[in-house]
Formats: sequence, structure tokens, C-alpha cells
Amino acid sequence: MGENTVLATVNGKEITEQEVQAFINGLGPQVAMQFQSPDGMKKVVDELVNQELMYLDAVENKFQEEETFKKELEKVKEFVLKQYAVNKLLSNVSATEEEVAKFYDDNKEQFKVPEKARASHILVDKEDKAKKIIEEIKNGLSFEEAAMKYSNCPSKNNGGDLGEFSRGKMVPEFEEVAFSIEENKLSEPVKTQFGYHIIKVQYKKEASTSALSEVKDQIAQQIVAMKQQEKYLDKTEELKNKYEVKINL
Repeated sequence: MGENTVLATVNGKEITEQEVQAFINGLGPQVAMQFQSPDGMKKVVDELVNQELMYLDAVENKFQEEETFKKELEKVKEFVLKQYAVNKLLSNVSATEEEVAKFYDDNKEQFKVPEKARASHILVDKEDKAKKIIEEIKNGLSFEEAAMKYSNCPSKNNGGDLGEFSRGKMVPEFEEVAFSIEENKLSEPVKTQFGYHIIKVQYKKEASTSALSEVKDQIAQQIVAMKQQEKYLDKTEELKNKYEVKINL
């Protein structure tokens, strides 16, 4: 189906695939997932049909002419106009390349990347068992096979791979060894509160600073947000001098 595919028609008005998807997306990521199946989309179509029927009934009964409706409509218009005014005020705010470069130079501490390592481990409950496993690996058993066969950690399903981590993410005893042994070398059994670990480091990355090219979009967003906040506050201060404001707190 395409975005313009008509999924239902109510009194001549078409309800398209695009409208259904927009409704689902507006529910938020977690809720939206429940309606991505054909059955879920059918429920949404049914709901949009029901809403259109209620609209037609309201028009036929001239609800739009009732004073209560008119008051509610004014509240909605006021809210939308406020949001429109703010968006219009801030829409042309941008960050220049010079501003981005200056921010980067002035705030390099923000862009430091800590030392990292990627390691795998095999976790067992006894030191002598760990030593026997090390011997098996030295005699030809792959580390990944040994992890799947012996490790008590759920990471065994990934061959013991713990992924990439920085200092401070692992228990101190584990971390000290992981950041000190050579890449692709086996550690001796390392005792922690969890048991005995055999550690193998796949690679290590030294601490560094992200290049400007890597963070320029992030910086631009930050600058725009700051400039928008400043512009908004300046405008509201200007308007306070124009209109009467009383705050009773």
C-alpha cells in the first residue's frame, strides 16, 4: 500500500494510509508498535471512521453554533496562536560555521572521549576451574567455544563478548586487568565479587577528543537552542514593557 491508498470512505470523505499512519505515530513509539500489524491498523481505521461519523453528526446537529463549543474553540485557537507566534519568532535562528568552530574551540572539554576497551570474558565460580579452561584454550579450544561451554555469564551466548566500555563501567578488579593486558592475550583468573574471570581484550582505544567534523551538528543544535532561548526571553521582556503584567505570588 502507498500513502495515498484509500482505506475507508465515510459519506464521500476518504481516509488514507497516510492519515492512519499519522494517527498511529501520534500515539508515541511504545503504543504505536501495538498498531503496526494488519489487525492493529484495522482498529485504527475503525476509530477514524467512528470519529468522522461523530463529526458528521455534530455538524448536522449544529453543535458548532453552541456557545459552549465557541468558548472551547477560542481556547484552542488561543493555544495554537501562542505556539505559532513562538515558532514564527524562533524559526529563522541558525548557527554559522564560525560560531560552531568557536564553540568547539572554547569547550573542548565537552568533546573528550574516554579511554575504551572491548573485551570478552569467561566467568566461573572456582579459580582451579578457570585455570583448566585457560589450558584448554591454549591447547586449541577457541575462547568463544569455551565461553559458551563454561561461562556463568549471559554473555556466553555471544562468545563472552561484553562489548565496548569505558573506565568506571566495570568492577575495579576487572577493569584494572582489562585496561592493562595486551590485546588478544588471555589474562590469569581475575577474582571479583562475581567469581573468577578469564579476560580477553579485543581492542583498546586511547582517550581522545572528538573532531569538529564529528560533533558539528550537535554543536549547531546546542547553539541554536541557546540563541532561541535568548531571543525568546528578550522578546518577552520587550512585551512586558508594552503590556500590563501582574504576578501575584
